Amino acid sequence: MSTREATRAGWVRRTRVAAARLRRLVLVLVALVMAAAATACGTAGEQPRIVVTTNILGDVTRQIVGDQAQVTVLMKPNADPHSFGLSAVQAAELERADLVVFNGLGLEENVLRHVSAAQESGVAAVEVGAAVAPLTFRTGDDREEGRPDPHFWTDPDRMRTATGLIADQVIEHVDGVDATAIRANADRYEGHLTDLTTWMETSFDRIPEDSRALVTNHHVFGYLAERFGFRVIGAVIPSGTTLASPSSADLRSLTQAMEEAGVRTVFADSSRPTRLAEVLRGELGGRVAVVELYSESLTAPGEGADTYLRMMRANATALTEGLTGGPTGG
Repeated sequence: MSTREATRAGWVRRTRVAAARLRRLVLVLVALVMAAAATACGTAGEQPRIVVTTNILGDVTRQIVGDQAQVTVLMKPNADPHSFGLSAVQAAELERADLVVFNGLGLEENVLRHVSAAQESGVAAVEVGAAVAPLTFRTGDDREEGRPDPHFWTDPDRMRTATGLIADQVIEHVDGVDATAIRANADRYEGHLTDLTTWMETSFDRIPEDSRALVTNHHVFGYLAERFGFRVIGAVIPSGTTLASPSSADLRSLTQAMEEAGVRTVFADSSRPTRLAEVLRGELGGRVAVVELYSESLTAPGEGADTYLRMMRANATALTEGLTGGPTGG
């Protein structure tokens, strides 16, 4: 091979190698562009995010939203809404939400500052309790008098109002949802709530008028009492929050009120120890039944109150049996 031919052969080989490298580079670049496009499409295709603070409102919101958005509930089953807190990850979820649904009226005492921070950063949020004609506490305690009562969910009629409100907020603030589907889901769930009210009325009809007196571990059933004609005699913890504690004077006052009203049943939240109610039983010489209710939190699946509708039916049954059957223990 001549020098010229050798030079030409070398040039051909180098050209082919360069061309191969260029093809590989082009393929790599094409792959990267396709991956980036796929990622962008995946991000664009992600469902909108709704974050709900309490598990009771979380259940209702899921019934309304269906498969139209991702619903994240911050409060775990069997937790206390007055005292549960958030992890850093959960706090960040609030700031990334398309809509935050919270109870408000001071209920989520350790979470509301995070909700406020999300609102300040531009996240839409709805305080459900403030929009359902809230009651104020009537506890006879100057510290509580005039404060809004956050426990509106014990009245299913107010929960029906809350259902419509949440549906409106989802349609207004969450892009990409099907408004027709949201409305249909809300209408269907409102029908279930109407049926629940009728069923509770029928259940409570078994309780004589003079026996419709409630003593609870803290003030949580004011809305139910107003809606269904009960008298609230008092609470072991004379406050709207479980973070308070009763004094010996509080217990003496309550036992006197119970004696005067002839009340022998105390209803205590099943997610909290019943020690205080047991103390009250001791004050009255053991002549008191302590009946557990699901008052402020849903349970884990299969534990008896894993949805709002099941919780309310379980409570109505327990209230009716507790006030018609007399003490069951002690």
